[in-house]
Amino acid sequence: MQKVLTDAYLRALAPPATGRLEISDTRCGGLVLRVTAAGVKSWSFRFRDRITQAPLRVTIGRYPDVGLSAARGAADGYRKTVSAGGNPAEAKRGASGDKSFGALAERYLEEHARRRKRSHAVDQRNLKNHVLPRWKNRAYASIKRADVIELVEDLVSNGTPTLANRIQSLISTVFTFALDAGLVEFNPCHRLRKRGQENVGRRVLSDAEIRLFWRGIVDSPLTHRAGLALRLALLTGARVGEVAGICREELEHLGDPDLAAWTISGPRVKNGRDHMLPLSPMARGLVLELLAVIDSGERYLLPIRSPRHTGHMRSTSLTDGMANFAERLSGDGDAVRTWRAEPPTPHDLRRTVETRLASMGVPREIRDAVLNHAISGVGSKHYNRYDFAAEKRAALNRWALAVAAILDPVAAPVVDFADARKGVRR
Repeated sequence: MQKVLTDAYLRALAPPATGRLEISDTRCGGLVLRVTAAGVKSWSFRFRDRITQAPLRVTIGRYPDVGLSAARGAADGYRKTVSAGGNPAEAKRGASGDKSFGALAERYLEEHARRRKRSHAVDQRNLKNHVLPRWKNRAYASIKRADVIELVEDLVSNGTPTLANRIQSLISTVFTFALDAGLVEFNPCHRLRKRGQENVGRRVLSDAEIRLFWRGIVDSPLTHRAGLALRLALLTGARVGEVAGICREELEHLGDPDLAAWTISGPRVKNGRDHMLPLSPMARGLVLELLAVIDSGERYLLPIRSPRHTGHMRSTSLTDGMANFAERLSGDGDAVRTWRAEPPTPHDLRRTVETRLASMGVPREIRDAVLNHAISGVGSKHYNRYDFAAEKRAALNRWALAVAAILDPVAAPVVDFADARKGVRR
């Protein structure tokens, strides 16, 4: 709500029946009055960070302790700070002398993570869920090595060793930031060994987890399209960045289920070489579903338009979508417990494809071709230009049928790998 605020209006303003009411003063840019159902009226100044463009707010005080003229004066000062490239929220926080870990964590997110890390949302989520519940109001200077060990060991004991190591690394990063800012004299994580024993590179989805993922990922809070994209990653073994940037010119023969293919252009591929992925009927269906929900002139199948980014969806959005999926899970089924204990990443979908193809007897050279692994060996690198197109199609068709059988064991046919190369079902 926007309005020219006056003293008479403020004195007569009644609180809302429920929730809260926010009124922007059209005479003073950024100045906002918030009124709660309890009748509390307070001033704040809203602005955008000049670097991240994130919307921020700095409190001014309560009305009538801070009158309209004083609030406008404070807002004018904050607006000048923003125009000069400053951040009034950071300045006020520094002046307030808040020494809590919660304040330090917020400074870390605003001044470091959101500006420099694509995974800043992961840091924010891990701090919120695993660190701040214990340390939010605690003085950061009082946090010792033993406190870090206690927090991390609790995560290890709960059956999440990989998460424990990630949290330890995050705490260390926060204190390194504090060291660089001159806020602390030491990092309690310095030379602290990792407490969790990780199974590096071994996370593969079980049948029950595949069913859980397939049915639930399209209902993620991100978008339905993001869920379809992650399904496509599971069916093709493509990297999440390759899926995020899929576009019309990379698709061919979509009208023919036997020839449909997705050729990822070299600049978008890790090894720099064009990578042709035959589309199984199941994967082709996902691509057609993505095409059906975008405009006919749209280039990308996962388009995005925002003040900060135009083009296609970022790979980090898909990664965050899987992380959010883990947080939303409820119940006590085996798949839910294993998923929440060690939440899979999009790369684990890729590992699942290779592992399942291996279990089906698909030769390694064909698995490498499907996943576009770097070619090793002089002969293979320089002389063997055969792309295994037919073998890749057979392998991915068989994998799609295996997924269909996992989702619906009664309806799905069984295809032998050797027969699949000929398109024969039995």
